Amino acid sequence: MIEVSTSILTVEKENATKTFYDLEVAGTDYYHIDIMDGKFVEKNTEEMMYEYSNIIKQISNLPLDVHLMVEDVKGNIDRYIPLGPSIITLHYEACKDDEEVIKFINYIKENNIKPAISIKPGTSIDKIKKFLPMLHMVLIMTVEPGKGGQKLIPETVEKTKELKKYLEEKKLDTYIEVDGGVNKETIDMVKEAGIDIAVAGSAIISAEDFKEAINELK
Repeated sequence: MIEVSTSILTVEKENATKTFYDLEVAGTDYYHIDIMDGKFVEKNTEEMMYEYSNIIKQISNLPLDVHLMVEDVKGNIDRYIPLGPSIITLHYEACKDDEEVIKFINYIKENNIKPAISIKPGTSIDKIKKFLPMLHMVLIMTVEPGKGGQKLIPETVEKTKELKKYLEEKKLDTYIEVDGGVNKETIDMVKEAGIDIAVAGSAIISAEDFKEAINELK
């Protein structure tokens, strides 16, 4: 069974605490924290996500799955270290070279957090193969990052299959997470591609019954 990481991007501020509590009761495995800076992607969610993450830490022991869609990778890692997230994912495209990628991976590990790399739909998995033995997880974006409610790009499913095959060949136990356009219509497609964790936002948050929506995805 796959795990579900619920994106809290569309949670309304006035209902935030109750929504986070209800998501835990409903059986989400992670809270997915989409941090955007208005530069690497158009939208800016930095303050809202930080506020939401602090609320979650006060009411829940479920892990934070932090996804950095930012230019200032180091600054945002530093901001979230005190909150003790389970995973911090940085974008390959946000780093100036491979050395910087390795530096960030090691820095995340030194702070007892699991490191992950995300790639946009147009980025080949060949770009990140050298980092895989160092990573807990790869997050494959199945839509262009920065906007909620987009439709899953079918080509990204092929890329996910390619990554799964490579990990099996190399006997690496790196997890695969997908993010974007995941719902009850697309979940079977990404499950068959070999994912471990599915990020879902609108499909859960806009559902009348969180538990039913999460169970349906699992």
